[in-house]
Amino acid sequence: MGTVTLGVSIAVPEPYGSLLQERRAGFGDPAAHGIPTHVTLLPPTEVEAARLPAVRAYLAEVAAAGRSFPMRLSGTGTFRPLSPVVFVQVVEGAAACSWLQQRVRDPRGPLARDLQFPYHPHVTVAHGIAEEAMDRAYEELAGFEAAWDVASFALYEQGADGVWRQLHEYEFGAGRAAAGVPAQGSPLDEPAATRT
Repeated sequence: MGTVTLGVSIAVPEPYGSLLQERRAGFGDPAAHGIPTHVTLLPPTEVEAARLPAVRAYLAEVAAAGRSFPMRLSGTGTFRPLSPVVFVQVVEGAAACSWLQQRVRDPRGPLARDLQFPYHPHVTVAHGIAEEAMDRAYEELAGFEAAWDVASFALYEQGADGVWRQLHEYEFGAGRAAAGVPAQGSPLDEPAATRT
């Protein structure tokens, strides 16, 4: 049956998600349109396709044990020179993200794995592009602000085309599919406060 590449993340809702995705594309990041704007809980992880039902059931349990929390993004940061990444900072909600990602990767669960770097919640806006473009991303999004209540997280699969597609969204407190976060690309008005 083979393997699938999975990821678990918190979606950045509209209008912020599409705004940051478009800005990422504008900085010249070729991966921008294949990766919905998100805060990672589980980085790309290869698992046996036959284990997908167990993964889904396990994530429903994780969601059932969680509860919604406030998330706030503000300003930029970078992992350079260690890793060629510029990101928008998570300034509120980081502890809840850390709690969640630990449970998603629990050694007793189907998604157990070690991380290459210590966990640091963030929203990537540039990755592996020219230094000048990375500098632009860092400077131009320095005034970015966004806030919302996180009510769910989602399971994604990376296709053969490199595009990440949502398989299921899990609402906190019930493990059921969530309905509160508009899909990225919804035609909503963009608040002026999100532009720098």
